[in-house]
Amino acid sequence: MTDEEIAQAVAKDPDAVPIDVDWSDAVLVMPARKKAISIRVDEDVLDFFKRDGEGYQRRMNAVLRSYMLQKSKPKKGA
Repeated sequence: MTDEEIAQAVAKDPDAVPIDVDWSDAVLVMPARKKAISIRVDEDVLDFFKRDGEGYQRRMNAVLRSYMLQKSKPKKGA
């Protein structure tokens, strides 16, 4: 198809409605930088996290972060 034929086909397609999105106020949020490390974990622990599929390293990081945040809280009555 020529460019003109493609343009005509798109113009006739009811599903090819132009999307009017204003990106002028868009904010780019960069994810936190990760540091690659080598860590030894028990095989059953790794299997547990891998069992849920893709993203197991993010889940392990989330568990470690939760532990860190709990341990960083001020002690009650201290």
